[in-house]
This record gives sequence, structure tokens and C-alpha cells, in this order.
Amino acid sequence: MAILPQNVCYACYTQPPAPVSDPHIPREQWGGKYEFLLSCIGYCVGLGNVWRFPYLCYRNGGGVFLIPYFIMLFFTGVPLFLMELSLGQYGAAGPITVWKCCPLLKGIGIGMLCVSTLVCLYYNVIIAWTFYYLGSSFQSPLPWSCEAPANAALCANISSGNGSFQSPSEVFWNEKVLGVVHSKGLHDPGPVRWPLALCLLAAWIIIFLCMLKGIRSSGKVVYVTATFPYFVLLVLIIKGATLEGSLQGVAFYLTPDWSRLASAQVWNDAASQVFYSLGIGVGGLLSMASYNKFDNNVIRDTLIIVVGNCSTSFFAGFAIFSILGHMAWRKGVPVGEVADTGPGLAFVAYPEALALLPGSVFWSILFFLMLFMLGIDTLFGNMEGITTAVLDEFPQLRQNMMHKTLFLAALCFAFYLMGLLLISDGGIYWFTLIDSFSTSFGLIIIPLFVLMRLGVNQFCQDIIDMICHCPPWCTKFLFFFKACWVFITPFLLLFILTYIFFEMYNTSLQYGSYVYPFWGKALGVCIGMACCMQIPIWAGVAIFKESGTLKDVSIKPAPLWHTLGQTATHDGSKGQPCCHDNKWGGSYPNGSRSVLEIVMQTNVLSCREV
Repeated sequence: MAILPQNVCYACYTQPPAPVSDPHIPREQWGGKYEFLLSCIGYCVGLGNVWRFPYLCYRNGGGVFLIPYFIMLFFTGVPLFLMELSLGQYGAAGPITVWKCCPLLKGIGIGMLCVSTLVCLYYNVIIAWTFYYLGSSFQSPLPWSCEAPANAALCANISSGNGSFQSPSEVFWNEKVLGVVHSKGLHDPGPVRWPLALCLLAAWIIIFLCMLKGIRSSGKVVYVTATFPYFVLLVLIIKGATLEGSLQGVAFYLTPDWSRLASAQVWNDAASQVFYSLGIGVGGLLSMASYNKFDNNVIRDTLIIVVGNCSTSFFAGFAIFSILGHMAWRKGVPVGEVADTGPGLAFVAYPEALALLPGSVFWSILFFLMLFMLGIDTLFGNMEGITTAVLDEFPQLRQNMMHKTLFLAALCFAFYLMGLLLISDGGIYWFTLIDSFSTSFGLIIIPLFVLMRLGVNQFCQDIIDMICHCPPWCTKFLFFFKACWVFITPFLLLFILTYIFFEMYNTSLQYGSYVYPFWGKALGVCIGMACCMQIPIWAGVAIFKESGTLKDVSIKPAPLWHTLGQTATHDGSKGQPCCHDNKWGGSYPNGSRSVLEIVMQTNVLSCREV
């Protein structure tokens, strides 16, 4: 081990990394920083911001829920978000290939790929439901409103005070859309509902076309899909403010119940919402960041995206609860009795509320078009994680457009075929099972493994090397992130993980009145464990394939990681390394090592040791 002179920058004796999959195949880059920011914001701002965050707010004490939410956001969400962006941008590789810097941890990338696959499988089903409602919204009157002739008798029974009858929106959701009334449970999926199958096919065709040319096409689409929902939310807020009873809904949304802070459920819900909305641990962020220029300021982007995401969640609550307040006023019931959780809020309560508005057809079209845009953006990010991982492992696909097209078509078609189970008569039971366990404890365990092996000092140095001329405010933030990565974030993740296992053991999984059988819950646990078990499985494979001690295997990078001559400059072109234009100067000696070779070392080297 050699000691460098005191005044020589360590970064100048390392190689700013080229794409580690194959240095001879050019890698795409975002057309501009706004495409990356909008793509990340669109990926993070999804359907959960519209129905999940407002529901959790009023279920957990109204405005007091914001306290645990922001604590979890600052001490778990933001540090883990920056960690994924930095790792992807520095390695210029997807969630699997980036771990060539440390083959022992390749299973982390495989685990991310498994989670992302499960999310894509069920998330596009939500988009298919949205398509179905969007098409139905062009009917006048709306088929779930009391004005529709088919609902006259049903609404008459409800008006007479007979509480045993479902509302028209519930009947439309359960019978027309899901067909769940024809299924007995998880063991009885029944036939595929072909109107939904056509909607699901249309959704996958749109995803295929938008992703056909990679980030060059999806990066342009997000200019529309990421900004349109904000326009709709603003219009809905303005319209909602004019409705009778809207202030009652907003007051219900914001009124704090301070006693709820003592409940562990509130803190767990806050953490789950942070992970759910930011998309941490599924590989999408890492993949999108891998197409950045090497010198992109990841700290600035992290703050912009996270602030934009949590602001949207809070902003959407006003739009939703002003309308629900009007709905409660029209029905003469408390606001808490007209809102529900999960898909029921987006596809039962909201359509019913929209049907009460003047010009209901227009508002319904606008609302479901917004949901469609939100869903497409999030699915872009998840699909990007999958495609980037595969294309990095098989870089020849990048060179041949025909092969890449066939791969993407086969991937989308495979997802479509698997998704048919979720749009059968009993599909909602399978949907709930995958939704509950695919993003449960796996999303906590994967980041925990990264943090346990993260060389924090060197990782911070890597971030400074990327930014190069690191502004003073960035350096101050790095001190905060370092404290989170070492102490605060692992502690909070362990707390959340403990509560998840406790709740999983003591509570039963159910959808509506249907309680899942033991084998169904066990199947869900196996789904979650399949993602986590990739880490020890691939660590065992790495140990079996390599000779030497465990420490040698854990820090020995793959051969392509050593490739020289493909250095990245600050403008993303090939040429002189970035530290040639900083105050240190310097050059690459033969046998230099990439910074990421030592990111995962237990004994972190100082900035002057090689």
C-alpha cells in the first residue's frame, strides 16, 4: 500500500468510471438535466400521492401525521435516495452490473430486479382500471351516478335509509370492473374479464412505444406526463374550494390528534409512505441516474426531487378532501365515512364524489386522465430499472436496435400474460397479496445490506469527486448524510423492520370481508422472501466461483471495472479526467484503481491511501 504526497487529490489517482458493462458500447445520456429531473419526479409522484398519503393523514391524526412523515423523510428517505442516485451515476450502470465493483453483493441488484418485476406486474393493472374508468367517463350520465337509469332503484333504496345496499359506485367497482362478486377467494380466480384485458393490453402497448428508444423517447414523454397532473390538481383545488362543505373536508384532513404520536403504527405508516412514494430499493432511481453525466450534482437533484414529491402529496390532499367534504355534505354524513383506503379510495369514493359535481363527465375525464399520467410515469421508472439491468448484463442488445425491440416487446408481452391473473374475477385477491408483500420487508432489508457494507467516508469522497467543485452547502449536507448512513438510518430501518414482522405475525391479511387463508399469507411471505434471499444466494455463488479469502472475494472487482482510457469528463465526453480541471491536477498511474473498488470495504482507506 502506497502513501501519496500530502497535496495530491486521491481522485486523480483513480479512474472516473466508464460504463462497466462494456466500455466499447456507447451508453445513452439524458438530453438535458430537466429530462432527468422530470423523469424522477414523475417516477416518485404516483398514484400513492393521490390516494394513499391523504388517507394515511386522516387515519393517523390528521395534520399531526406530518411530524413523523417529515422525520422519516429526512432521516431515511433523503439519505437512501441520495445513496441510490450517487451509486447509479458514479458507476454508470444498472442495479445488477454496478455491483461488479463488489461481486459478493450482486444479489442486492438481483433483489431490486425482483421487487421491480413484482411492482410492474400489478402496477399496470391499476393503469388498466384507470383506462376502463376513463373510457366509461365519456358516457352521460356517468354509469356509477344516480342519474344513470340502471341505478335508479339502488339510489331509491339508499335515499330511504336502507344501509344494506351498496352505492352505485361500489356496485360499478365490484361488479362491472372487478367482477369480484363471482369469486369465492384466492383459490377461485375465475375467468379473465376481457374488457379489462383489452385495457391492460393497451396500457402495455403504450409503455412499449414510449420506451422503444430508451431515455431518448421516455425523456421527452415526461414533459407532458409529469406536468399535466399538477395542472389537474390545481384545477381540482380551485373547483373544490367553491363547493359547499369543502372546508369541512379540509379541516378533517388537517385537524391534528396529538395522542396518535405515541402509536408505533403512525411511525410505520409514515415510513412506508416515504418508501412507497420515493421508489427506494427497486432499482428505478439507480437506473435513471446511470444515464446522467458524471459531474451532475446529485445532492441538488435529490433535494429538488424529494421536496417536489412530498409537496405534491400534501398539495393533493387539499384537492381530494375538498371534494370529499362536499360529498359528505351532500350525503349528510361525517367525512370519515366517505373515504376508504387503497384502490377503493381512487375507484369508489372519488368517482362517487365526481358524479356529484356539475359537469361531472368533464371532471371525471380530467381526473382519470390525471391518474393515467401518474401511473405511466411511475411505471416508466420501474421498467427502466428492469431494462437497464438486462441491457447492461447483455450489452450487445444496445447495439442492435432490432434485438432491443424484440427484447422489450417480449418483456411487455410476458408482463401482460402474467397480469391476466390479476384481472380475473378473483384477481383483486391476488392483486392485494402481491401489493402487500412485494414492497414490504424486502424494501427495508435491501437498503440495510447496502448500508452495512457502505464505506461512508469514501462514498462521500466519491460524491465530491463527481461534483468536483463542490459548493459549500453540498459539503455541509454531506456531514448530515454521513451521520444518517452510519447511525440514524440503520436504526430507523431496524425499527420499521421489527414492526413489520410483528404486525405480520399478529394480524391477518384481508380484502374487504374476505380473510386470506394461512396458505395465502404464507405464499405472500414467500414472495417477499424470494427478493431478499437473492442476497445470500448470489454471495454464495461469488464465493464458490472465486478463490481466496472471503475478504478478497468481497472487494475484488470484475475485470471490466479496470478498463482504462474510457475516462469521463465533466461534459460527459471521453478525454481527460475530471480532476484535471480542479485545483489539484494530476494524472493516472498504471494500475490505478476505481474509487468504487473500495466503496464497500470494511476498512475504509483515507483520501491519501491507495
